[in-house]
Amino acid sequence: MTVLGAEFTESRIQDTETRSFYITTPIYYVNDKPHIGHAYSTIIADVLRRYHRLFGEQTFLLTGTDEHGQKVADAARARSLEPQQHVDEMVKNFTKAWEELGIDYDIFMRTTFTFHKDVVGLALQKLFTQGDIYKKEYEGWYSISEEIFYPEKDVIDGKSPSGKPLVRIKETNYFFRMSAYQERLIEYLNQNRGWIYPETRANEVLGFLKQPLGDLCISRPKARLDWGIPLPFDTDFVTYVWFDALLNYVSAIGYMQSNRTKDFSRWWSRVVHLIGKDILIPHAVYWPTMLMALGISLPERIIAHGWWLTSGGGKMSKSEGKVVDPLSMKEVFGVDALRYFLVRGMRLGQDALFDEQEAINRINADLANNLGNLLSRTSGLITKHFEGTIPSVRATLGAASEELAGFAKKTVALVLEQIENYSPDLAMETIMALVTKANQYMNEMAPWKAISSDRDKAAETLWCSLEVMRLAGLLLSPVMPTKMAELMNRLNANLSFSVDSLMWGQLASGSILRVGEPLFPKIEHVETETLA
Repeated sequence: MTVLGAEFTESRIQDTETRSFYITTPIYYVNDKPHIGHAYSTIIADVLRRYHRLFGEQTFLLTGTDEHGQKVADAARARSLEPQQHVDEMVKNFTKAWEELGIDYDIFMRTTFTFHKDVVGLALQKLFTQGDIYKKEYEGWYSISEEIFYPEKDVIDGKSPSGKPLVRIKETNYFFRMSAYQERLIEYLNQNRGWIYPETRANEVLGFLKQPLGDLCISRPKARLDWGIPLPFDTDFVTYVWFDALLNYVSAIGYMQSNRTKDFSRWWSRVVHLIGKDILIPHAVYWPTMLMALGISLPERIIAHGWWLTSGGGKMSKSEGKVVDPLSMKEVFGVDALRYFLVRGMRLGQDALFDEQEAINRINADLANNLGNLLSRTSGLITKHFEGTIPSVRATLGAASEELAGFAKKTVALVLEQIENYSPDLAMETIMALVTKANQYMNEMAPWKAISSDRDKAAETLWCSLEVMRLAGLLLSPVMPTKMAELMNRLNANLSFSVDSLMWGQLASGSILRVGEPLFPKIEHVETETLA
């Protein structure tokens, strides 16, 4: 049997056991109910993490919740609860959702964790001691809902750039000298094209940095807000929620924790932040300047994905009652099929329409009619003609089978390349092209006819088709872990995360092929209430 080509094994697999991949989602505002945007960010991060693990790397996935700030305090007060009790209850909306959507995270980060609050205090003290934090009186426009001060130039008819109402506030606060790092950040962006993905978002940040960068207000007076992390050098103030929240990415893996220095060195060596485009500036301006001031290297990549839009092309909005509930969609499609559609349906970095009928059409075409059809065809013929046993094959494959094997090996290498280029949607296309190729191969070889005249040829056709199923199952397992585990069980194949398993020719002959109900039953159109 031929094996995976050198283009995969020699150029990429080098000391993978020590190669790390740390990926983060945003930490979500705890008062929210998880919607399709939250689910997309988290599923994509989970999928990318699983792929890097499949390809032999050591991986770590962070997700979690942002739990301080004025809006949280107000929501707790409205419920007659202490803020901590409020967030302890609200966080369950996210942990439950991620469990039901198959998210395999390493840490669910909460900004109310004691170790995180300790790290925030240490970081603030470091910046204050080195002169990067100072105190001054400030008067300006403040958005209560966004918890952000806006300069006069950004105010539009008394509202923030996103249309939120503003109030005029005059108070004394502490500021981080963000402006001192503006030129250094601009230089870094210009020298590291691709650091922010896609390129349009990098250009957006550079455009933002063409204007003088003000200093960042990083405190709130306790007299106005007491739900936050106290400043270590002035306990009459608490930390601004964004400054607190951004530090979670380093506190979670051991920053400024003497017993976890190796953890921090290991995971911060290669980190990817996955965010929505609406929070680009805090992550691509505030956060990098904070890291520069703290003497921490910048992350490898910041990926800003787009929005899921309504069928009419508008942004989903809670205020307009147009937000897709991912758990309702899960009940319609099943977890794995929903994950597949979300990965397949949006080019990372661009917007996409969320249309229920389009989702049904995609799932039926790719999973029921293509993948499911190949499995049912091969299983039926093996059950009928080979007593349900995976047949053995000749040492030398025929020309058509060798062509299919070559296509499969190129598919594995291409999927790896597409994942490393942050194009999981293209990886889905590539895998489905392999399944389509195998269905065409079955049609051409017609093993149901060949069985009467050339049993070995029929056996070869069925074995090669099953081997494509095995490889497709492995390559799809990061996206559909439960269904692909079931597929591999039917093939009596090992769903192992190793490079060897991605080589052609690993399907064992002589084992019993397990049969069962269709992996992906065809979905008929159903009326659902997915917009909540």
